[in-house]
Order: sequence, then structure tokens, then C-alpha cells
Amino acid sequence: MSQAAAASTPQSAYECFEVEIKDKIAHIKLSRPDALNTMNKAFWRDLPAIVQDIDANAKARVIVISSTGKHFTAGMDLSVFGDGTHGGRKMEAARKNTTIMMAAQALQKTFSCLDEARIPVLMAVQGGCIGGGVDFASACDIRYATKDAFFCVQEINIGMTADVGTFPRLPHLLPQGLVRELSYTGRRMAADEAAANGFVTRVFDTHEEMLAGVMEIAREIASKTPLAVWGSKEMLNYSRDHSIADGLKHIAVWQAGMYQGTDMAEAFKAKMEKREPEFDDLPPIKNPMDVV
Repeated sequence: MSQAAAASTPQSAYECFEVEIKDKIAHIKLSRPDALNTMNKAFWRDLPAIVQDIDANAKARVIVISSTGKHFTAGMDLSVFGDGTHGGRKMEAARKNTTIMMAAQALQKTFSCLDEARIPVLMAVQGGCIGGGVDFASACDIRYATKDAFFCVQEINIGMTADVGTFPRLPHLLPQGLVRELSYTGRRMAADEAAANGFVTRVFDTHEEMLAGVMEIAREIASKTPLAVWGSKEMLNYSRDHSIADGLKHIAVWQAGMYQGTDMAEAFKAKMEKREPEFDDLPPIKNPMDVV
């Protein structure tokens, strides 16, 4: 990894986040505890920019997302909701409705970038993960929580339907009946219930223990060949959305193009020599115009 990739991003660069990249691990931390880490306009603008920069420039091999304060996030900040006008001018119904649709799709892309990143995204949740926080968590690869954490599909409690990713993703992560109960009632799902149903992989006693544990898992992931890790994420995501037959064909095509044996040879050689293997990072994602 280059020296630039190993350096930390200045904490003052973002309104809602602190970003540190070290030892091939990118740590993105929500940093507005006094505002309960609500998701304001800067949140929706900066998160995809941060994630896409890390991924496209191969700055890390795994992303860890954590938060600060009592709660992970209280969800959408009211400042995100518009006033129904365009530049202070009222719009007729059809045009107003199209702007609502496009706004929802723009917000959805903020969390889809986690799904689309080539590297795994681990989330560490303390306290409440509410409303948009569930959309956020659902788009990550793996979730961990403290014993005081809880998850709430809050939208039903304020008279709306969750629209940023909960319903497309949550039924792949929890039993259908439980998803429907949480969605219709707006009740809290505590960490132990989330773990019992597979939404959370592990529950920790404290925030400090959770961060230490999640970072250890991140280091383990970062030690593997990033090409095989990317392939694993690609296959898991593809198989989630396709039939078994489609998934089998996709992995066969992937292996035909991506498998070269170099990383496997290094893994075996390192094991024989009783050392840690050394793998190349993923290549940066080039602008299509750069390769013409």
C-alpha cells in the first residue's frame, strides 16, 4: 500500500465523520454524539464520497464503521426533509412527486455504496440504531453490537414507510415474520434478540470491548488476499439476488477470469515458511476514459 493510502484522513475534513486508515483498515466513525449522530445533509453527501474514495483508490482492505456517544444514530435529521418547494417556488403535483422519488433514490445510493464496495464493511453498534440506522446496518456485511444496543424501524412510528434500504435488505438477514413484526409495530429489537436471529454476529459487554474485538476481526480479514475476499463478497451478494443456478454460473465465470494461482501459491509458501503471507492490494478503479 502506498504511503498516501496508509495515512490517516484529517478528522476535520468531514462534518459527521472521523476517518482513519491504518494497517489496511479504514475506520469511519460517526462523530456527532451531542446530536445523537443524526443523519443530516452532510452525512448523506459525505458517506458515499468517503467509501467510494477508499474503494476506488484501494486505500484499505476492510472498512469498520462505528459511532460515538450513547447511541449509534437516532436516524434521519429533520433538516434533510424538504419544504415542498423548488427554489422557493411551488411545483405542481407530478413534478413535486418526481423530486420526492429522485430524493429517495439519492439517499438509497448512500447506503448502496457499502453493498457495492469491493471490500467488506463491518459495523459496530452501541445504544440505539434507529430509523435510517437500520437501513445503514442492513447494507453492511457484518454487524456487531454492545449488550445495550437496540434496533428500531422507527419510520412506522412517525407515520411513514422506511424507504432507504430496510425492506429490500432486511428480509435477507432476518426471518420474514420478525421483519414484519418490527416493521408494523416499530418496537425495539434488543441486541440479544438480534444476535439470536442472525442480524448481529456477536454481542459485547462494552463499547471498548466491541471495538477491540471488531478491529481484531478486521485485521484478520485484511491479512487475506483482497482478490479472494472481493470474490467472496461478490458471490454472496450475487447469490442473494439470484437463483442457485445463476450463482453457480457466475462463480464459474469469475474463476475463469480472476483465478491465476499467484495468491494461492503465496499462501502455501508462507505457511511452509511459517510467516504471514504478503498479497498485492486490489488495483485502483480507473476512470473509463483513462484506459481509452
